[in-house]
Amino acid sequence: MDALTLFGFVSVVTMLTCYALEERSPVFVLVFGIACWASAAYGWMAGAWPFTLVELVWGVVALRRYAARVKAAR
Repeated sequence: MDALTLFGFVSVVTMLTCYALEERSPVFVLVFGIACWASAAYGWMAGAWPFTLVELVWGVVALRRYAARVKAAR
């Protein structure tokens, strides 16, 4: 497995794990968003621009969800 594939694998596994745990803490939503952006970087480096665009959008959605959860917790 080359470094790029490993990076993509870790990014997607992190996304999946954080998605499964997001009800436990807003931090998991934040990490999910960051992992989406890491997956977008992987997609860009792999030449899969449609995947990159979708992951960029999911990252923004996740960070908005994180902000809303933190605000609601106050």
